[in-house]
Amino acid sequence: QLVESGGGLVQPGGSLGLSCAASTSRFAINGLGWYRQAPGRQRELVASVTSGGRSKTADSVKGRFTISKDNAKNSVDLQMKSLKPEDTDVYYCGASYKNTLDDFQYWGQGTQVTVSS
Repeated sequence: QLVESGGGLVQPGGSLGLSCAASTSRFAINGLGWYRQAPGRQRELVASVTSGGRSKTADSVKGRFTISKDNAKNSVDLQMKSLKPEDTDVYYCGASYKNTLDDFQYWGQGTQVTVSS
């Protein structure tokens, strides 16, 4: 189960943080990341990270978004700054037991991020 928090409404140029915690029965989560999706569009990878420290960030958010993972807590944070209206989307947390940056099997329910004045 993935529990997401954060999100909401922010003005252009503002900052916002998203958090996701994975509850697991036995094994530690390896890959964790954030995708986003707007109605009528495909889900897009925003940023992801593995327990070993590999990471991947979409070109559209590089320099503005930072992803960090707490291996002990099986959680991942996404710090977003210099937000733009085009960052408005539903953001989904994804997770995998595999060492992967973009092949997630488990998903959160999604949290809305709206960038608007």
